[in-house]
Amino acid sequence: MYQPYYPPPRRTNTLAIVSLVMLFFFAPASIVLGVMARKEIRRTGEDGWGLATAGLIVGSVLTAFYTLAMIFWIFIIVRYWPPMSDLPNQ
Repeated sequence: MYQPYYPPPRRTNTLAIVSLVMLFFFAPASIVLGVMARKEIRRTGEDGWGLATAGLIVGSVLTAFYTLAMIFWIFIIVRYWPPMSDLPNQ
């Protein structure tokens, strides 16, 4: 009896998966890995385009948020920290 041939499933790009996982540890690395994964997916035809895009977009948003939060905290510290000249002499 003839058995139908099923092509093997396409592999998911490893860099795309790592890009998404790196969001939880270091968002800027997720941006770099997302760009690398998309370039590799275009070349090889693997699956994972959506994962790489999600890693790229969410990594960019998180990096921008963290940068703005750091700028805000530095502004608050500089603005409201008591100047050293106002400390009492000992």
